[in-house]
Amino acid sequence: MEVSVSYDEGFENCVAEEILIRIATTALKHENAEDAEMSILMTGQEYILELNNEYLHADHDTDVLSFAMQENEEGMDFVVPDDGIRHIGEVVISYPQAEIQAKEHGHSAMKETAILLVHGTLHLLGYDHDIEERKTVMWKHTDDIIEELKDIFE
Repeated sequence: MEVSVSYDEGFENCVAEEILIRIATTALKHENAEDAEMSILMTGQEYILELNNEYLHADHDTDVLSFAMQENEEGMDFVVPDDGIRHIGEVVISYPQAEIQAKEHGHSAMKETAILLVHGTLHLLGYDHDIEERKTVMWKHTDDIIEELKDIFE
């Protein structure tokens, strides 16, 4: 299992790399995806808005985006190395949006970031929340994983 973390300029100190790796690896282990590799990008609202516009054609702020390396809508597969590792994609988090939402939900920005990262990781693994049944399943998995990580929020 490999998780890489990168930060856009100005976000290097928002959440420590080790914490982000722990959150992601906990989610991957919970989902029996120890063979997976993924990356995380911590960024700001401007860049995530650009990505949201370009790839989802949505002109609004968002908190997290997941770019899964799987078959896309046109049936085209991403080219991935044949190295025995499942390259699942990248999660992009807007840290300023995480801070805003943390205040709204009455918890820390660290916890909100963890929720967003777990949510994004679950999307990379194929979970979705487009219908109520799948939303319930996804949130149950999110809650279970966050419970495993509660020591980093206390």
